Amino acid sequence: MAKIKYYVVWNGLKTGVYDKWEDCKQQVYGQKGAKYKAFETEGEALDAYAKGYEYYLKSVASPKAISRLTTPDEFAAHPILNSIAVDAACSGNPGDMEYRGVYLPTKQEIFHLGPMKKGTNNIGEFLAIVHALALLKKNNSSLPVYSDSRNAINWIEKKKCKTLLERLPENEPIFDLIERAERWLATNTYSNQIIKWNTSEWGEIPADFGRK
Repeated sequence: MAKIKYYVVWNGLKTGVYDKWEDCKQQVYGQKGAKYKAFETEGEALDAYAKGYEYYLKSVASPKAISRLTTPDEFAAHPILNSIAVDAACSGNPGDMEYRGVYLPTKQEIFHLGPMKKGTNNIGEFLAIVHALALLKKNNSSLPVYSDSRNAINWIEKKKCKTLLERLPENEPIFDLIERAERWLATNTYSNQIIKWNTSEWGEIPADFGRK
């Protein structure tokens, strides 16, 4: 049975506490400046709602948690134009894996790695986000990064590639990249927003390899 979560909407069409994601989504979808967050228990949600957004924001110690409250996400009406979009492709599972990043306004490819043997799409998505973050930090850029992989975004938050892929001589270069990416996440900070691309509303992410 799926675990129930409770959703606080501090700013949206109708504020309140909701026990269904679809009800919360109706209040924040396309709403500029929407502020909302999921909580594990109803008590936590009710307390956070009663105390208000500003109070809750001040009580959050983690910058990452703060970014989750204030970062635009896939429910915005349009993607942020001045941004980087990343995507991965894999021929088979596992199979030949590659990933790339493009500058959204021009669709210009700014990095591309692969194909590499015996990888997975999720690994490619994870590596693409880290590659983008490292490149942006090197260039002192605060551009947001779009990815259409919720798994990869979650892995970034955990600073760990949670793949079950077997490590083999053929894919050793991929695991070397994973280890480098995890070290980078563990030893670097960044202010760039990582935002889920809303494929259903915006179409395929511009970094898509077009092999569907």
